[in-house]
Amino acid sequence: MKPIGIFASILLITLLISCTQRTRNSDLVTQKEILVGGGCDGCEIMYNGMPKDLKSIDTSDGWQEKGQKLVIEGTVFKQDGKTIAPNVVIYYWQTDNAGLYSKTKNEKTIHGHLRGWLKSDANGKYKIYTVRPASYPNSSIPAHVHFAIKEPNLNEYYIEDLLFEDDSLLTKTEHQKLEQRGGNGIAKTDKVNDIQYARRDIVLGQNIPNYPKP
Repeated sequence: MKPIGIFASILLITLLISCTQRTRNSDLVTQKEILVGGGCDGCEIMYNGMPKDLKSIDTSDGWQEKGQKLVIEGTVFKQDGKTIAPNVVIYYWQTDNAGLYSKTKNEKTIHGHLRGWLKSDANGKYKIYTVRPASYPNSSIPAHVHFAIKEPNLNEYYIEDLLFEDDSLLTKTEHQKLEQRGGNGIAKTDKVNDIQYARRDIVLGQNIPNYPKP
């Protein structure tokens, strides 16, 4: 009986150590994080290939591909919608100009090759150079760019997709589906020469389930 007791004790200690050390696939996540957002299907892919040194500006492969060149820019604010929020990780992924999450030899995730990472700068700013996405083939779903956010001590969570005000598929019915997660996701596009500009400001925690109160 004695050896069994020793084995059981060692097993218990091992399990406790394992549970204590268990983390997600990123050193951005800590043991003190609070689960918010109500789940985020596929958001864990943001850690797949994430660079260690993130900038406030990112250029996707789409910038050099066929289609409408698009610059997405905005400011990240704290929950009050006024205070700037620096050092917030922003992950985006989108379809190409054919409406596909197209893959490449070096990028094979379900999010496709048009994806990237940023971190808001000291003024809360970020900017993305990419191509305007198309709606899924044979679909009535408006074209969109997905966003996920990672704040210190919080798990990743998704916010409202970036949508385009001039998209004919953005109907009244589609408007009614929106939850304003992280602020308004509908962007008006302005064109300068051959480049479209769209603004997507982000309000951390806005309409995000279980988000900690200030």
